[in-house]
Amino acid sequence: MSIRSQLLTAQIRRQLPKLYANEAIGSDALAHVKFFTPDSCFTWYVSEFDGEDLFFGLVIGHYLELGYFSLAELQSIRGPLGLPVERDLQFESATLESLRRHYEQHGWAL
Repeated sequence: MSIRSQLLTAQIRRQLPKLYANEAIGSDALAHVKFFTPDSCFTWYVSEFDGEDLFFGLVIGHYLELGYFSLAELQSIRGPLGLPVERDLQFESATLESLRRHYEQHGWAL
């Protein structure tokens, strides 16, 4: 099984809202998928997907930010111990706003 299919299954691809689909609801949009580096502090929450490569969502790293990131980028990243990005199989959808508040309470800032 390729890393690409492990990170993003065909079913998840079909279920993710298209880019800009949540524009009217802003941070009340749901994050449907969580990716993370098991050996680093980076986490990506996906709210929208272009169907090919580009995601929009909340990125937690050195800072907390809303923005775009790509599947190709996630596939290429390795943490300090060489571990690849993983998809959190236990993640339950949450609003971008609730995730932002959670991280801000723990010291990250947007």
